Amino acid sequence: MKRIFSLAIVGSLLILSLNTIGQQLKISQDQRHIVFSDGKPFFWLGDTAWELFHRLTREEADLYLQNRAEKGFSVIQAVALAELDGLQTPNAYGEKPFAGIDPSKPNEAYFEHVDYIVNKANELGMFVGLLPTWGDKFNRQWGVGPVVFNANNAYDYGKYIGKRYKNKKIIWILGGDRNPTGEGHLAIIRSMVKGIKEEVGGTQLFTYHPMGGSNSAMWFHNDDWLNINMFQSGHGEADNQNYKITTHIYNLPSTKPVLDGEPCYEDHPINWNVDNGWFSAFESRRAGWWSILAGACGNTYGNHNIWQMWQPDRIAISAARTAWQQALDYPGAFQAGYMKSFFELLDWQKLVPKNEIIKSGPNTNGKEILAAVANDGAFLVAYSPYGMNFNLDLSTLNSQLLHAKWFNPKNNTYINLDEINKGDDVEFDPPADPERGNDWVLLISSR
Repeated sequence: MKRIFSLAIVGSLLILSLNTIGQQLKISQDQRHIVFSDGKPFFWLGDTAWELFHRLTREEADLYLQNRAEKGFSVIQAVALAELDGLQTPNAYGEKPFAGIDPSKPNEAYFEHVDYIVNKANELGMFVGLLPTWGDKFNRQWGVGPVVFNANNAYDYGKYIGKRYKNKKIIWILGGDRNPTGEGHLAIIRSMVKGIKEEVGGTQLFTYHPMGGSNSAMWFHNDDWLNINMFQSGHGEADNQNYKITTHIYNLPSTKPVLDGEPCYEDHPINWNVDNGWFSAFESRRAGWWSILAGACGNTYGNHNIWQMWQPDRIAISAARTAWQQALDYPGAFQAGYMKSFFELLDWQKLVPKNEIIKSGPNTNGKEILAAVANDGAFLVAYSPYGMNFNLDLSTLNSQLLHAKWFNPKNNTYINLDEINKGDDVEFDPPADPERGNDWVLLISSR
């Protein structure tokens, strides 16, 4: 048995490119990924800023968006008709979205504020994952509501908001943490989509944000309008195996890209109970690495304090405890950017999930090692959440001599390893002792 040891650590810089600022998005030829109009791969790194339009001033929005752009985020997920009494509690300038609560009577001043934020995000090179409404406005299973949409006015509102943002860098996200529970709800969603698409045509992409434990394919996988399958792994389990949902959707017939649009939020109480502890950067980080190596087209980060833009003068939802301005620089946000930077240095869109190459290693209790191999045999990536040892079958790589390195997803550094002969029986031993949060990424490439 040959054991690999560390040799040297080298740094890696997060590189932000604005070269594609004027381009829209489309689905790749293999139907697995999102690409720009010119075919360049697009890595979805989302941030859940659901209350962005509703609660922040323009100066505060500038601060938030600049911070996210600097960290490498590519999608800002926000809601036009917000969850926290978004119809009746005014925005930071005293404006409500409609006259009364009538969707047929939009308030220009309210939407001008949305315009400003969308434009600013676009100027900074980010798309807005725009939810036309939170789900309680069509299916009030909980929350404030009120329900204001039916199939007719949903179509009209879709045309209004579609026309307003048809020339912007927008990804449309229907749903809003609600599942359709009958034909009436399905009709509302499809009518709203129809209205939007009549204005935007095929220039912008569409997906659906469901409740925790659910995915868009449950209702819309065969709908032509659904370009991307989104699921929400949510905030209920300390060791949520979100990669299993990614795998399930990845393997569905009629291939579409898949991503986790709402994994566990950093600094969210586990299962909404502070006695269980709080999700840390590790749980957030692991969800991203797991899902991408299972075949996702990207990932969404979230911080519990930021989605609601909490500060001490506001009611805390589910025990939020840190002002959003401070939460902007929680470690998980930096580490989400490191993950995107790591993949963008590779032809990551060539990766195919290949857990069968793992010859030995933990595969239960949140310690599962996942692996993916480039479809041309040029490289592979494996992830060990606890830094536990594992063995790989390297025969699928296309070179006899291989270069390997460890990537530290916590601080964006690399450790170069000895050259490997792919015929050797190699046990990969991540740095430091195995423990929760000592996660490492192994990159092996052909010479």
